[in-house]
Amino acid sequence: MATKGTVGVIGLGIMGGSFAQNLAAAGWRVIGYDLDSKRRRALAKAGIETLDGATAVAAEATTIITSLPSPRALHDTAKAIIAAKAGARVVIEASTFGLEDKLKAERVLAKAGHTMLDCPVSGTGAQARVKDIIIYASGDPKAIRKVRPLLADISRATHDLGAFGNGSRMKYVANLLVAINNVAAAEAMVLGMKAGLDPQVIHDMVTAGAGNSRVFELRAPMMVKGRYDDATMKIAIWQKDMQVIGDFAKKIGAPVPLFAATRPVYQAALAGGHAMHDTAAVCAVLEKKARVRRRKPKHG
Repeated sequence: MATKGTVGVIGLGIMGGSFAQNLAAAGWRVIGYDLDSKRRRALAKAGIETLDGATAVAAEATTIITSLPSPRALHDTAKAIIAAKAGARVVIEASTFGLEDKLKAERVLAKAGHTMLDCPVSGTGAQARVKDIIIYASGDPKAIRKVRPLLADISRATHDLGAFGNGSRMKYVANLLVAINNVAAAEAMVLGMKAGLDPQVIHDMVTAGAGNSRVFELRAPMMVKGRYDDATMKIAIWQKDMQVIGDFAKKIGAPVPLFAATRPVYQAALAGGHAMHDTAAVCAVLEKKARVRRRKPKHG
């Protein structure tokens, strides 16, 4: 039986669904909502109580996590929370959006007496499932202290980065490195395969050496198999994050030549039918360009 209290989760996709299940497992009563009825049914089967709208969630939960696909969804959710006409709520906004959109939602919620925290996540959906993520929290320090026990049940660490918006700024930095390292991992895998090395051998030797990275460890196993269906970050959604980083870097005048060099590779993956596949599918793009022919597995 839940003993820690009630928390709402709005947006039950790869990330939000993991948050909901981990919180429930840790002893929270979780009430959730997603616009997609399939996601609601899937989480209901997993034991999560789902309601018929964000307003219904806000009416019952004093603390709410939002993990949303677009700025429009964020603004609609903010309006829905206000429509509940409930007491003060703490809204932990975990999505990756432009600062202007987060600030707009924060102002709207604050005017209605609610506190929004900017808390994007560093980590993939696979990491979120096992609580191997970092939370970049920013905003009201008292509110951050209040929700730390809750965040501890979905992550391995929460860092208070100060003023609202610093969480997103840090996320842009982290995601820039993810974008580069993911394409670098694919480039290395394709170079090795083109040279005649076995994909599994490439994986094992890189992870044992100085060229390893967390991104390589997470994505290279998919590249070894050449299978990208079990997406932890879909190419279609990642394009949104790429745009946010690019726009932010341009706005503040920061040169990002390596990041810029990866963008055509992700765009080619999107155009090549990999929209719903994991971002590791950039390997398939480079394989095709290199005319790599994988050896068919031998059957005994």
